[in-house]
Amino acid sequence: MKKMVLALTAVAAFSAPALAADMRAKAPMMRAAPVAYAPSWTGCYVAGGWGYGMWNQENTAYDDGPPRVQATPTATAGGRGHFGTVQGGCDYQFALGGWNMVVGAFGDYDFADIKGQVNLPTSTLYGTEKLSSRWAVGGRIGALVTPQLLTYVAGGYTEAKFDRTNFEAFNGPVVIPGAGIYIDATTHKGWFIGSGAEYALGFMPGLFWKTEYRYSQFDRQSNPLRVTATNALTGDSIDSEKWTHAVRTQLVYRFNWGGGAVVAKY
Repeated sequence: MKKMVLALTAVAAFSAPALAADMRAKAPMMRAAPVAYAPSWTGCYVAGGWGYGMWNQENTAYDDGPPRVQATPTATAGGRGHFGTVQGGCDYQFALGGWNMVVGAFGDYDFADIKGQVNLPTSTLYGTEKLSSRWAVGGRIGALVTPQLLTYVAGGYTEAKFDRTNFEAFNGPVVIPGAGIYIDATTHKGWFIGSGAEYALGFMPGLFWKTEYRYSQFDRQSNPLRVTATNALTGDSIDSEKWTHAVRTQLVYRFNWGGGAVVAKY
């Protein structure tokens, strides 16, 4: 009996380490918790859309002299209309404190049909003035509210082209023959500031929707008046200072959306 007990004890002693090793081998492995990732806004894009705009101006007539003297009080006028727009730019995402920020540069061009009736100050001459195109270059900086939503402010340099404006003299509904004068097409230079939001549309990677409000202020410019029949200068000019308000909405395509993952900190 003693021999049997000793034999069982020896078997248990030799088999215990093997059993413990087998239990350790089959124990489940502990894995690190997954880290949340989000696509980066760093990269370039193209955009296209449409918008609605308004221009306003202050006009003052002058006798060109010499000396040049003011001939009329200042009068206001404005126009309304739609425009199409195309844009291209590049952005860079970076961390600042607890925020994910985006900074970028862009350029855009508008095909516009924004027009209104203009009366030369203290005269019976009327015409239709049209803002036909404008372009801008600038930058923006914003913060990511969520990985898919950017809010930003923008600003930069802009130019706007106004087509030739033909003024005709009216006596009631009748145009007086030979009384027409015109202001040739003009380009006005200035600056703009705006704000907007851009959102990633979930049904197609890289596709975004952006809406922006923009205010533009243009330099004061002197525009000589010419006789329609002969193109001769009349000896008078109109000093005009213009500004615009515009709201634009665009579809944006980002070329590398999803290609450069960064750690999300939202």
